[in-house]
Amino acid sequence: MSKRARGEEVTAEERQFAQGIMARRKEQQAKRLAEYAATHAPKDSTGMVPLPDLGKGTYKGETGGLYPGGENTPPPTHRKAGLAAAAKIAPIDGKIVLLSLGMSNTTMEFSRFKQLADQDPAKNPQLVIVDGAQGGKDAAAWVDAEPVWQEADRRIKAAGVTAKQVEVVWIKQALIQPARLGEFPKSADVLRDDFIKIAQMAQKRYPNLRLAYLSSRMYAGYAKTMLNPEPYAYEGAFAVRAAIQAQMKGDLSIEKGEAPVLLWGPYLWTDGTKGRKVDDVVWKMDDVSPQDGTHPSDSGRQKVAEMLLRFCKTDETAKPWFTGQVVKSLSH
Repeated sequence: MSKRARGEEVTAEERQFAQGIMARRKEQQAKRLAEYAATHAPKDSTGMVPLPDLGKGTYKGETGGLYPGGENTPPPTHRKAGLAAAAKIAPIDGKIVLLSLGMSNTTMEFSRFKQLADQDPAKNPQLVIVDGAQGGKDAAAWVDAEPVWQEADRRIKAAGVTAKQVEVVWIKQALIQPARLGEFPKSADVLRDDFIKIAQMAQKRYPNLRLAYLSSRMYAGYAKTMLNPEPYAYEGAFAVRAAIQAQMKGDLSIEKGEAPVLLWGPYLWTDGTKGRKVDDVVWKMDDVSPQDGTHPSDSGRQKVAEMLLRFCKTDETAKPWFTGQVVKSLSH
């Protein structure tokens, strides 16, 4: 690779050497995957309780609930901040932009959401939905790599809008192979910090950003690889909650323009086919890719897209800008 970068010729011997190393790495990876699959059979339930159902119960010492105290709604002060931010969202030069930031699952799900939303008569005609999420770009990639953000900017431009028109983002993130970071809460703490950094970076790039809705992963009990299996998909929700709670404690100042208001977006996880109390959503093996059991299939994409669309049409901070219930237009 270094010789190619310098424009030098790679000899046949060097090529053969490199190919041999790559082949051995591929064999080692296949062996690791086979060993993982042999000891982690897909299962349609883990016995873990969805955060909204867990309430004041605990998981490894942490209470449930999407927000502190086992609650599923934001405390009054944070709710007020969210409503105030939503009230400020209005068309800028005629448009409001909703942008997604995330990984492969995110782009697969959000692209389907965009299709549904753009066909929905309830959608604000001044709302432009842009999928900035990218395959293979986990939370760490968004924190560390400028080209990821540049690609998001390219997509914004391709949609005929600008960075200053981005007022809302959906951030759905996870970490590649989180087991390497240690058992809970270690990997969740790393993901929490990444959520916070991504929100801060987004605010700097999109000066009129008002709201950031955060989501964790869907059920991963069918995972066939170490990419992001259970319990890490489940535990990602604690990272989301901790990032939001950090803002409640005074970090990520909204007034100083350090970050948008952080709120939960749709909570996607259910205990496989056992589901959850809040609705009839379940995750079946058919809802994930047969190759890795981690990425959504077409039916999985549809489920997430429908949950996100329902959220945008019903959440008290999202409904006004999504449906067009805005009272003024700004020009910048």
